Amino acid sequence: MTKDYFPKYGIETSFLLSKDIENIENFIQPNTKMILLETPSNPGLELFDLEKIAKIGKKYNLITAVDNCFATPYLQRPKEFGIDISFHSATKFIDGQGRVMGGVILMDKPHYEPIRGFTRNSGPTLSPFNAWILSKSLETLVVRMDRHCQNAMELAKYFSAHKEVEWVKYPFLPSHPQYAIAKKQMKQGGGLVTVEFKGGFERAKSFIDNLKLLTVVANLGDTRTIVTHPASSTHFKMPVEERLSVGITNGTIRISVGLEHLDDIISDIEQSLVLSK
Repeated sequence: MTKDYFPKYGIETSFLLSKDIENIENFIQPNTKMILLETPSNPGLELFDLEKIAKIGKKYNLITAVDNCFATPYLQRPKEFGIDISFHSATKFIDGQGRVMGGVILMDKPHYEPIRGFTRNSGPTLSPFNAWILSKSLETLVVRMDRHCQNAMELAKYFSAHKEVEWVKYPFLPSHPQYAIAKKQMKQGGGLVTVEFKGGFERAKSFIDNLKLLTVVANLGDTRTIVTHPASSTHFKMPVEERLSVGITNGTIRISVGLEHLDDIISDIEQSLVLSK
């Protein structure tokens, strides 16, 4: 998107990794208009300090926007930390059952007024049926997210103690590099766990092939537990060097932890790990 489409409209971008965040002001150019970030990130589950980003945005009179899809409005509210705009792929946790496609952009009136005419004339609007489904899904968002987070936390602990695990990332694990930030701005750690098993790509492939209960697909946020191999699916178009620079190895596995009984989730993972040795 940023390389193939944005330049056609005169939009330039500078990319930062979480390790560069302390030097973010060095990346701000005279023509910079917005700071755009994702926290927690996909699939590395890196976090950014929303309060700090908001303060920098105000200092330089920049719009700050956050992809809040993984956290949902229940677990994280960027506006409370001074962020101007937050947005979601409603297809994920907001729907929660993989039924519809949609998106949500939240902003105050001063930011919306300049684009009101464009939105009215170009029609970026959900169908009434999809909007109804999403409105019904919001009624169960809190209950579902509590279960997603509970299962994900326990699964992350399970991986942390597993001898076949190279590393595991989950925002509410004390071992997470940005654990303090997670505790500061998130109610719970979310429904995603990212892990790498010993054996790299071949182990990851064999592990996925031997799963029986868990679903293998490039999606997340469903009632079912979903296992994804980012390097060969969601991020396969990224050049290898770029992919590795953001921590997506050939063995990285992203797990969107569902609402099943935790024992069933772990049982399927365990039998697959045994078969994939």
